[in-house]
Amino acid sequence: MVNSGFQIVPIGHVNVSREGFLIKIEKPYLDGLRGVEEFGHLIVLWWSHLCDNDLYRKELIGKQPYKNSPSEVGIFATRSPARPNPVSLTTVAVSSVDKVKGIVRIPYIDAEEGSPVIDIKPYHPSLDRIRDIGMPTWCNHWPKWHEDSATFDWEAEFINAQ
Repeated sequence: MVNSGFQIVPIGHVNVSREGFLIKIEKPYLDGLRGVEEFGHLIVLWWSHLCDNDLYRKELIGKQPYKNSPSEVGIFATRSPARPNPVSLTTVAVSSVDKVKGIVRIPYIDAEEGSPVIDIKPYHPSLDRIRDIGMPTWCNHWPKWHEDSATFDWEAEFINAQ
């Protein structure tokens, strides 16, 4: 493969405030919001800009991130933002869409304030939901559904939580 390089241009940014979470879409991309309001959920691809440095991009083995996980795990077996290309994804519920102002209101996203949004895709159960999956035993007790994650004690899963 020839590395000819490429460029990713953010289509918007994550905003976090006391009023909640939203994705602010840049003006040139507003037409891309047509029809988004009809979907209950979206897949948001965003850039983990706080982890975009040489040190994090070279990290391929992570120390035990979860209490029940192996002592080391490859970065591609984690959702860590520290990776060769700090691309993250989150499935979010859509609260409302203002196509004129370019605002997609969402109840939550695990991105930081100002995180660049690089793409948005509609969530389709026929493409994005899988019935029979394989999971390592150390995380097999995690919630089976996105909605159940809100009440799961995630802090108890992480080593550095306390």
